[in-house]
Amino acid sequence: MVSAAPDIRSIHVVVNLAAGRVGPNAVAETQAILEHHGRTAVIHCTDDGPLDSLLRAAISDRPDLVVVIAGDGTARAAAEAASTSDLLLAPLPGGTMNMLPGALYGDRDWQTALDAILSDGRVRSVSGGTVDGHAFYVAAILGSPALWARAREAARSGRLRVAFQRAQLALGRAFSGRLRFTLDGARRQKAEALTLMCPLVSRGLDDDASGLEAAALDPAGAMDVFRLAFAAAAGSWRHDPAVAVSLCQRAYVWAGGPIPAILDGEPIQLGRTAMARFNPDAFRALVPADRETP
Repeated sequence: MVSAAPDIRSIHVVVNLAAGRVGPNAVAETQAILEHHGRTAVIHCTDDGPLDSLLRAAISDRPDLVVVIAGDGTARAAAEAASTSDLLLAPLPGGTMNMLPGALYGDRDWQTALDAILSDGRVRSVSGGTVDGHAFYVAAILGSPALWARAREAARSGRLRVAFQRAQLALGRAFSGRLRFTLDGARRQKAEALTLMCPLVSRGLDDDASGLEAAALDPAGAMDVFRLAFAAAAGSWRHDPAVAVSLCQRAYVWAGGPIPAILDGEPIQLGRTAMARFNPDAFRALVPADRETP
C-alpha cells in the first residue's frame, strides 16, 4: 500500500561540514534545493557551534521534519532522539560509511536524496534495537572483532602509531575471550562474536520481521577468519559453517571482561554483561517514494 505524502510545513536542517561527504558548500547547496521546491528551513551548521548542541536545538523546536546531513554517529544520535520525540527524520548520507542513510536512501548522495524527499517524500517506519540503552538501526557487533573498528578509526584520522597499537590489541584479543550468550532465554551458547542485524538491512529477514537476525560467528582460527571474509565478500556468509543464524527479540551476552562493540559503525565499550532488545517502532523516516518499502 502506498501512503500519501506527509504535510510538512516546518523544517530544520543540521549540517556537519566535517563529515566525509558533506562538502564545504553544503549550506548553499541545501538552500538552493529548498528554494527549488519553494521551501524554507532553519539551517544549523557546525560553523555555528558543537554538533550535539545543534542537534538538540533542532529537535527541541519540534518541527515537522528534521534533516541531518552528517555521518553515521550523528545519524544514529538523531534517530535515537527522534524515537523519543516522535519526530519525522531524514538522516541523509553525508558520512564515509553511511550505514543507516545507505539503508534508507540507497546509493543516492545527500543532494539527490534531499531533492527526492522534497519532491515526493513518504513516511517509512523503521525498526531497530538497543544494547544496554544504546540504540542501533543497522547492526550491532559484539565481541573481539569490534576492536578492529578502533584501529580503523585511528588510521582514518592519521594516527598511524595508535592504529598499529590498537591492531595489535585486537589481534591479541582474537580467540582469547569468547562471548557467552542466550537468545530469547534459550540454551547458552559460545562464540567469538555475535552480530545482531536489523530487518532494515538483513537479506535474511522481511522488512517487517518481528526480531533481529542474530549471527554467531565462531571461527576456530585464522584460516576460518579468512574463509569467512571471502564468504562475506561473496554474499554467502550465512551458509558458512562458522556462522549460526537465528531470529531473536532479546539477546543476553556476558564475558570475562568488558565487551567491545560496534553499533552502526560506531565503537563503544560495554560492561561484562549486556542485554540487547528488538524495537519494532524505533523512528519514522522520510524517504523517497521508491524507498517506502524494501
